Amino acid sequence: MGKKLFGVSTLTIVGLYAMLSVIILLACMFMNVSILIGLGVSIAILIIQFLISPFLTDLTMKWFYKIDYKAELPEYLENFINLTCSKHNMKRPKIGLINDGAPNAFTYGRGKNDARLVLTRGIFELLSEDEVKTVVAHEFGHIVHYDMLFMTVAQLVPLVCYFVYQMFIDSDSNNNNNNGALIGGIAFALYIISEYIVLWLSRTREYYADEFSLEETKNPNSLASALVKIGFGLSVPSENEKSSDKKKKQRSAKDVGALGIFDSKTSKSLVVASGNDINNKSVIKDAMKWEMWNPWAKLYQLHSTHPLISKRLIAISNRSKEFGQEPYINFDYKKPESYVDDFAAELLIAFMPSLIFIVSAILTFVFINDHNEKMALLIGGCGLIITALTSFIKFKRRHKSGYTKTNVANLLSEVKVSDITSIPCELEGNIIGKGDPGCIFSEDFIIQDESGIIFLDYNQPMFIINKVFALFKSHKYIDKKIKVKGWYRRSPVPYVEIYEYEIDGTVKKIYTYIFSIILYILLAAIGFALILVGL
Repeated sequence: MGKKLFGVSTLTIVGLYAMLSVIILLACMFMNVSILIGLGVSIAILIIQFLISPFLTDLTMKWFYKIDYKAELPEYLENFINLTCSKHNMKRPKIGLINDGAPNAFTYGRGKNDARLVLTRGIFELLSEDEVKTVVAHEFGHIVHYDMLFMTVAQLVPLVCYFVYQMFIDSDSNNNNNNGALIGGIAFALYIISEYIVLWLSRTREYYADEFSLEETKNPNSLASALVKIGFGLSVPSENEKSSDKKKKQRSAKDVGALGIFDSKTSKSLVVASGNDINNKSVIKDAMKWEMWNPWAKLYQLHSTHPLISKRLIAISNRSKEFGQEPYINFDYKKPESYVDDFAAELLIAFMPSLIFIVSAILTFVFINDHNEKMALLIGGCGLIITALTSFIKFKRRHKSGYTKTNVANLLSEVKVSDITSIPCELEGNIIGKGDPGCIFSEDFIIQDESGIIFLDYNQPMFIINKVFALFKSHKYIDKKIKVKGWYRRSPVPYVEIYEYEIDGTVKKIYTYIFSIILYILLAAIGFALILVGL
């Protein structure tokens, strides 16, 4: 497995650097000395950034996430980590714990013997011991495979291509018989191509990290169930969690580690707990439907560093029999329709406001250059009105009316939902952590109801209001009951944008909805004013 991954990665990086060599050779033929120096300095800065980034991330974790690098780990996890390190002849990673109930785990560093492994309290509360091992083994897969180094080397290519593009666009070199403009265009094209190649390489290495976990733990079903919990959010509290009180969640990260609970890996899109629903395969298949059928899922994956959870589940299940286990999941549902018509309509709704605005702006400037101010005012005014109208249509599709009481599992089973099409809903549960676990600047939350966990998007009209709330109020909401009214979407992260919420008996609103409506009215009013002036 290691040799095959090394071969795939090496060939990919050789291809990337072959493209980079072409653009640099072309650039060197027409670049002036100052641009060449700028390119060299930029590459040097990127290399220095790679070398010092673990130190900078350490500071970020300490200052903004209150990470505890001295926390004790449960014995089973300590033994597993020590065994894995010994087997692969590597230093024990520096391990830190973040005291937040939202599940998260990740690694960073420069290489195999310079790695950090970060876990949250929520990981230990939400997964079983076997699931923790498989998730930690997945993270060890990234470390053993030198993913941090390989991905940094790969990401250098699109960064340099974009730098070359910017240099030729911003410099006088494009006056050199249009050679500069041509090279800038080639650089931009290679930047786009290399970006997608890097994303593909990242997704490929995720599959190999899963493979590493399987080989180390011999337990594909535990890895699959951990992914279901982390990636879909299907859960109810375990019996141990039900029998304990809130004091459990108020312990420090060190106390929780000593309790010997459990672990997981995720980003804010990957959220879940353990419970009875995990054993109900029909619930899991319902949650897989969106990723398997909705065209948005494939588009999102194309732009993602991670494969879709459903794809990983199928890949893991295909190997179950090798380890003496029945396949964890067999997605045998029949697709009832193509969903392409909904996808096409949503694409049109998504981009129409921008297209109308750009076209009207271009026409307006054309008439201004022709000294036809009246027509420019009429075109500009009509453009603003149509932009406001199409923006409002998009807004209403993202903010539908008719809130219905539901739960996380029911929301995850919906197929006709995206970042453009919402499902109005009401949820009730407990806030277990921050949207960005442990971060003092995170205003968002993770809510857990009787069926699962999902991300709550707290979004007031002004950025500064969100950050003030994050710093001074959000921590007071942790472990409290909350009733939420809002809109469920997927992008591909399942999340609910909050419209209003009730906590401690007080109902509070998010004012982005009314602010947006006022903005569209003002935009249309300006458009009408321009038309009147033009007439």
